[in-house]
Amino acid sequence: MSAGPTAISPHAGEGEEFHDDIIYPAAIPFVLVHLACLGAIWTGVTVNALILCVALYVVRMFGVTAGYHRFFSHRSFKTSRAGQLVLAWLAQSSTQRGALWWAAVHRHHHRHSDTELDVHSPRQRGFFYSHVGWIFDRRNEKTEMDAVPDLTRYPELVWLERFPLVPAVVLGVACFAFGGWTALVVGFFWSTVLLYHGTFFINSLAHVTGKQRYVTGDDSRNNWWLALITLGEGWHNNHHAYQRSTRQGFRWYEIDPTFYVLKSLSWLGLVWELGEPPVEVVRNERRLGAAVVEKVAHQLAAAFPADRIAAQVHAALAAAPQMEDVRAALRNAQSHAASALAGLHLPELPTLDEVRQYAERTLARTPSLDQIAERARQLVVEAVCARLAEQLSPA
Repeated sequence: MSAGPTAISPHAGEGEEFHDDIIYPAAIPFVLVHLACLGAIWTGVTVNALILCVALYVVRMFGVTAGYHRFFSHRSFKTSRAGQLVLAWLAQSSTQRGALWWAAVHRHHHRHSDTELDVHSPRQRGFFYSHVGWIFDRRNEKTEMDAVPDLTRYPELVWLERFPLVPAVVLGVACFAFGGWTALVVGFFWSTVLLYHGTFFINSLAHVTGKQRYVTGDDSRNNWWLALITLGEGWHNNHHAYQRSTRQGFRWYEIDPTFYVLKSLSWLGLVWELGEPPVEVVRNERRLGAAVVEKVAHQLAAAFPADRIAAQVHAALAAAPQMEDVRAALRNAQSHAASALAGLHLPELPTLDEVRQYAERTLARTPSLDQIAERARQLVVEAVCARLAEQLSPA
């Protein structure tokens, strides 16, 4: 999930040096919404206002999870054009920008999850930045319309994108009309802040804490208590394993209230074609795609220090007759050198079995483990050869 009160470009930081100076004017409205919650000191807190707060949190969280995320970002089910507008209006009442912006950022997140191009990865930028800091970078205020061509053909969605706060303002006015200042402060502002951080936890905590059932090439994790407070979004590793699924709680015991509501709406004919995860995906029997295998193999290879291994190999081969073969291969082509080096029995180089054992310890179960280990070992050998080429090249 991706969310925030200001816009961010999916291409933020590409070709630019990253700076962690996130104190920008765009943060002011966000801070003011938090400060507005302190108004309860003067308005008081009533039972009715608390009930309103809980109700608005749950209903609008459904707008975020079913609307922003599962419908607009992933198109995991279908609805009518009127239903689409209702989902957009409900989602944007959370003050988390327009549906087009939200979907564009989230699609980018999945394409580059936990890489340097991911706009909110704890691995790349740290917990605070992934939780809230990324929202305020003023270099990234543009909504990337090219990323959501399936949505831009609806003028009503484009209008809401131009005026993203209209649904929230209407809701705030309605709260004030319903219950005065107490309803506005406790009912609207309290629930809005809770919505912010409930959503943000999926960007931050769901990539830090929890369990990984599936190898996805990123840090996504399943977390039961995050699923409770986000109506099912906490089954984040499930979601990254099969994004087309409307249901994110793959097991019967994985509570997913958003899916339950959507399933009920499907019985009424209001939504249809809900995506389901294939049995082989749920059972973790489907082999990984080439892109994921490559991504995971690179991550695995990075755990083996190429510089240190190359230095050890260089020392071991210095007096060995095979050294001339490696020298010649390095002079001709690095790929030939990799083949020559891989064929030698050098204790300094990790064997395929050692790489596989490390993969078994660090990765979730996957039928593609052998493929990942083979590719990772190849990458280690290639990296070592590159270092050797530097050491053996004439000064």
